[in-house]
Amino acid sequence: MMMEKVLSRSVRMICSGGMAVIGMSMLSQTAFAQDANIQRVEITGSSIKRATAETASPVQVIGRDELLKSGKATVAEYLQTLPVDGAGSLPTGFGSGFAAGSTAISLRGLGATSTLVLLNGRRMAPFARADDGQKSFTDLSTVPMQIVERIEVLKDGASSLYGADAIAGVVNIILRKDFTGLQVRGETGASRYSDAKQNKASLTYGQGTLDEDKYNWVINAEFNQSDELKASQRRDREWIGKGDLRPWGYANNTQYAGGWLTNGVGSPAPTGLLLNPATGQYVSLPGCDKFSTSRQDQANACLWHHDQFRAMQPKIDSINLYTRGTWQINADTQAYTEIGYSKRNTDFTMTPGGSSSTVVFPGQNGGPNQLINYGNAITMAANHPQNPYGVPVRVRYSAWDVGPSVRSAENKFTRFVVGLKGTYAGWDYETGFTHSESKLGLEWSNMLNMRVLQSALGDPKSQFFPYYLGAEAGKNSPALYNALRRTSTSDSSTKLSVIDFKASRELFALPGGNLGLAIGGEHRQEKLNNPSMSGTEDGSINGSYTAAFGDSKVSAIYAEVLAPVLKTVELTAALRYDHYDKFNSTTPKLGAKWTPLKTFALRGTFTKGFRAPSAAESNPLSQAVGSASVMDPVRCKGGVPMAGASSSDCSLNVNAIKIGNPNLQPEKSKGYTLGIVWDPLPDTSLALDAWKIKRDNEINPVSYAEAAARPDVVRNDNNLKDAAGNVIPNTGTLLVLQGAYRNSSYTEVSGVDLDVKQRLRLGAWGKATIGLNWSHTASWLRVESEALKYQFAGTHGNCDTSNCAGTPKNKINLTGSWDIANWNFTATANYRDSMKNIRYEGATACASKLANGSDAPAGCKLASFTTVDLSARWNFSKQLQLTASVANLFDKVAPLDPLTYGGMSFNPMDNSGAIGRYFKVGANYTF
Repeated sequence: MMMEKVLSRSVRMICSGGMAVIGMSMLSQTAFAQDANIQRVEITGSSIKRATAETASPVQVIGRDELLKSGKATVAEYLQTLPVDGAGSLPTGFGSGFAAGSTAISLRGLGATSTLVLLNGRRMAPFARADDGQKSFTDLSTVPMQIVERIEVLKDGASSLYGADAIAGVVNIILRKDFTGLQVRGETGASRYSDAKQNKASLTYGQGTLDEDKYNWVINAEFNQSDELKASQRRDREWIGKGDLRPWGYANNTQYAGGWLTNGVGSPAPTGLLLNPATGQYVSLPGCDKFSTSRQDQANACLWHHDQFRAMQPKIDSINLYTRGTWQINADTQAYTEIGYSKRNTDFTMTPGGSSSTVVFPGQNGGPNQLINYGNAITMAANHPQNPYGVPVRVRYSAWDVGPSVRSAENKFTRFVVGLKGTYAGWDYETGFTHSESKLGLEWSNMLNMRVLQSALGDPKSQFFPYYLGAEAGKNSPALYNALRRTSTSDSSTKLSVIDFKASRELFALPGGNLGLAIGGEHRQEKLNNPSMSGTEDGSINGSYTAAFGDSKVSAIYAEVLAPVLKTVELTAALRYDHYDKFNSTTPKLGAKWTPLKTFALRGTFTKGFRAPSAAESNPLSQAVGSASVMDPVRCKGGVPMAGASSSDCSLNVNAIKIGNPNLQPEKSKGYTLGIVWDPLPDTSLALDAWKIKRDNEINPVSYAEAAARPDVVRNDNNLKDAAGNVIPNTGTLLVLQGAYRNSSYTEVSGVDLDVKQRLRLGAWGKATIGLNWSHTASWLRVESEALKYQFAGTHGNCDTSNCAGTPKNKINLTGSWDIANWNFTATANYRDSMKNIRYEGATACASKLANGSDAPAGCKLASFTTVDLSARWNFSKQLQLTASVANLFDKVAPLDPLTYGGMSFNPMDNSGAIGRYFKVGANYTF
């Protein structure tokens, strides 16, 4: 029967995940209503069970098999390869960020805070430290990969069902619930350089069947270990991990360089730089050859580069435990519980601390911010043995004798769910209680006690004076180092408790089938306690204050309707009301699907969404100080440094202060999709969806470009001089930007997604599948005001909300999978489009320059990047399965990217091109 053929194919695609296309096969609602034996399923984005996975909303399903074929080690690693993921996601290697040790996905490049992540359809406590000190998000590293059943990615808004944060879409990770038996899996991997080793082991055990035993219990344990990868371990891989970009034409003062000199500015050096009072220029103390491996090209300098210390990938040790028990109480009632525990330890090596930090911290009782510019405050006393000038002089010192700082993070995540589901009086219902917590312990070693440093260099009365620098550091006592070294710590936590209920049923008949209705509600409480690193509260270490505190209570109700008004027309509508302490929100969603043929449908949605201000944004006791990449509008005009300035002023990393604002209102959004799903041939499936999202009333600090032009910026005292030699006030090197969060700008993004799947029946040669997943971003527009608009599509922006990863217009995955006998071979090509190396479309200057002043990279364009991954699986027997994979099969090198600070001289989106060809082998045994 034709209906059965179409249905069976649809069910197979739901179970296997397909390649980004689900339920492409059409089946009329009338046919579903007429067959009571058809099993109905619930798809992310709807609370109404239906017989087809194809809804009015575009949903991508990634099946378990597809995950395992990919060769990726974690859920986050896989999701970040999807074309729908964009700038603002958090890769594992971003160890210098606020949320180091975590991972996150950012749909449509709108940031992790606008992407809602669910586990088995329910929220999780967010990571205990906000990204950029502002953005609350769910840490994907807490999810065990081996027990994932499937992942559903809803690619339009869903606040009408799930509430806040679902502006860009929803990622619902669904774990296995009915496993029986014992399964053991092991995997090991290493790069072509025999480093960056990964080891993984998992055990899954389940017993009992609901039909016969009336219960099922499954438990999973997963262990992961990854070696730290130092930037120096890629010294032979062209520019990868290098701070020294002079061989490619760049100046010596790039962002990962230290010890350089330029126009009276000195960067901290391991020898120590002293300011010559007669010339106004810094001069290096002797002994540079004992420290730096970098070629010296400046007299009186000691140039060095961060790759002598920094890591590219952290050391990781993690364990994930998960168990679920299900009990069939009677034919109509089922009880279940879930318990999850995750512990992840990461260590990321940074550079040694420096003497010239500019630190910010709150005043007493949360009063006005205090600022200490240690670059000017720390001086070497006139009678210090290493001071040849006889007067106190400023110092620029990188304390290699103290040692590099290692940033260690221990993230513990716990989750408990108890629920009841069943049928009653014609209703399918489910209710549950969820509690989850995220606890983050941070430990940063070898931070500098700036007060001890200040007195040891500049106060002859100090017990630690004199502190010998650089080549003479061997004269220092252990007591001095004990006092100078600080291990800075912080213990943060988030807690989430939720009670929820939902029910659905069919009501009266319509021409196309029965009307479906779902109702639901929830109450949740969230708490955040994120104190700053110890020593930052008073500016006594070389780090600034970043903290967030707050709690919130939310109550919500919602309703959804599915109306098959005709045999070929299905309408959906949903409405949700959320009540917060300070505001209320009502968010609707409308959808329509027209199926004139069983093989063709036209679909579209309209949705409204919102994002509530986080505790980091709305509490005046919350504050974040981070780094920002800006062009100094005073010292750099049109991309050209002014007389007395340097090229570093045209691409400068400075401190940026962001302060909580209790008067913030929620962000709001409107989203639209319009698309087709079409099976032009029996084995061909196609989905084409246009999308547009407008997010207004956005919560942001003053944009970095705008803040840099404000008069309240903090500058150094190395002011420029005019042609007559007169000092121009307030023209020194930019140090600090500041501003409270505000509801200001709006962002409008639009584009097209194309998903194509072709199945090939090869007879004796087995079967194959070819899939194409393409996301095109036509526009990514940020509007600060009518006069201030930034178009980021195809450029290296938006740096305000990402690590300058950029916004490529096109991202494509092309996958081919071939099954023959007991073998499967899968190849995936991953393509990232080229980007203009400008901060926004229409920018008058290239974001990076070569030493000779020309645009960089060549043509002011970051080249596109393509890699190919290959995996193989051999079913040796019914019990034993052997796997192997090669990531970046052709060992492509990631393009040189001097602007981003997410990777050392490479873009974090191109991480596999930095690590190099990577091999994995594994085995899976089922008892």
